[in-house]
Amino acid sequence: MHILITGGTGFIGQAFINTFQADYDFTVLTRDVNNAKDIFSYISTDNIKFISELHELPSAIHIDAVINLAGAPIMDKMWSAKHKHVLESSRWEITQHLVDFISTKTITPDVFISGSAVGVYGRQGDSSIDEKHLNHYPEYASKLCEHWEEIARTCCPSTRTVILRTGIVLGKDKGALQKMAFPFKLGLGGPIGKGHQYMSWIHIDDMVAAINYLLQHESASGAFNLTSPNPVTNTDFAQKLAACFGKKARLRTPVLLLRLLLGERADLIVYGQRALPSRLLDAGFTFHFDTLDQAFSAIYDA
Repeated sequence: MHILITGGTGFIGQAFINTFQADYDFTVLTRDVNNAKDIFSYISTDNIKFISELHELPSAIHIDAVINLAGAPIMDKMWSAKHKHVLESSRWEITQHLVDFISTKTITPDVFISGSAVGVYGRQGDSSIDEKHLNHYPEYASKLCEHWEEIARTCCPSTRTVILRTGIVLGKDKGALQKMAFPFKLGLGGPIGKGHQYMSWIHIDDMVAAINYLLQHESASGAFNLTSPNPVTNTDFAQKLAACFGKKARLRTPVLLLRLLLGERADLIVYGQRALPSRLLDAGFTFHFDTLDQAFSAIYDA
């Protein structure tokens, strides 16, 4: 199987390619080909190619699947009007280009897997929600993901389309934990506000395994929550993370301070979703890391 992948140099993309480099051939669509070549220099050039534009795809290569993980990091900068445009274009434009390539038969993949996030639901309090939940709270992250998904759904009907509603992806010194863990290591971490908000998380190994499962599971289509079956409150998350470093989660971050530091981005932390992977479980996928204790043990005790 030959996979065209966007976002291949990101946390999830790298993990997927690293895990399945012996099983698939990859073409990585990236803005910086030289950087991507450096990252994957250990993989044979017979198994991985790099392009900076879709029109560079060799006509002799048949693309069996497209995995679209591209998107500028949502928490890295303040959400100014200029940066919101970056967040939107990095998701919407590449997805539209891929859909156009598929719809015009320039490439004819069997499956198109496209990213999204549980942020599509917006703030949902402590209600358990799954993919059937349609009452999305109208805030920026929700609108960003909704339009992202709308574009993906316009893909050619002959190509099976899967949408990944990703939670907080956990891996050692990468992804969300790369910045989140630092104050906890110093004993300065703790809950945000009252800490009642839910955090829907998934271990990176389960993340890439689930993508591969949906890639291979020919009856799977539509939206899937890629989250553990056991979301936790922010307080529970903070306590368990602090315990990984032999610390206590004593210091609580006031919401007002967080809003001063992060602006509108604070909504992603102050509020949350208790998202359940109902469709993934119904499809027969088995999680290796069901609980946060299992995930943190694998990350910090290895």
